[in-house]
Amino acid sequence: MPPRTAVFFHAHPDDEALLTAGTMAMLAAEGHRVVLVVATAGERGLAEMEKGEALGERRMRELYESAAVLGCARVVCLGYGDSGLSPSGGIAEERPDNAFIDADSEEAAKALAAVLEEEKADLLSIYDPAGGYGHPDHVQVHRVGRRAAQIAETPIVLEATVNRDPLIRALRLAGKVYTFPPEFDLRTFESAYTAGDQITHRINVRKYARQKRASMTAHVSQASGGDGDRTLAVLLKIPGPLYRVVFGTEWYVRRDLPPGTRLRHPFDEAP
Repeated sequence: MPPRTAVFFHAHPDDEALLTAGTMAMLAAEGHRVVLVVATAGERGLAEMEKGEALGERRMRELYESAAVLGCARVVCLGYGDSGLSPSGGIAEERPDNAFIDADSEEAAKALAAVLEEEKADLLSIYDPAGGYGHPDHVQVHRVGRRAAQIAETPIVLEATVNRDPLIRALRLAGKVYTFPPEFDLRTFESAYTAGDQITHRINVRKYARQKRASMTAHVSQASGGDGDRTLAVLLKIPGPLYRVVFGTEWYVRRDLPPGTRLRHPFDEAP
């Protein structure tokens, strides 16, 4: 396969580690150009910070460390404000003036399209319509990403997601061994992400589990803050063999392919 360019669009630093890091590492190892774009610096996330340290600046440093581990050729931040952790973005008056969920979708799409056009991107990765678990910035990534791909005429658009069927089974099993943080509610996953019969791509990334775990580890600020262990901290405690099983597959949906399509590589076409 000749080298191609894949752009992965995420809402905040650390999102790439959880959803697409294995695929990114695989494509980079195969000689493709991998570009990581984030909408925000994640400055409204939870973290235990040193006095005088800005969370957004720290999270961007962590993002660059993660990108280096994964083999990314370029990192871009669109510069929007983090909309916060509330499912609806919280109170509008408490959000920054440039919060991503308040941004004009067309203008944001043009900003992303400019990157796609400059990179002559062959593929854009975004989120599913629900934004995975419903974070408002993630939903905006879906809207902005779909429109940007139309503007730039990017031929392949993949929606990064999770097969919720085995996810729910795995979380129930993990819950018997680990204590999840207070903000974690298993019931939210019953309607989150994507059902297995809608998924078109199942990417085996077990070979790149070390890079994926290192990408998670790079986002150390997101393993602390709040009451008790954060979700990222809990995931990093999973032993290596089990980690490769839990995170050994990454899932995507390509909407322009026929139902029932089952592909194993981001650049595969339907037979």
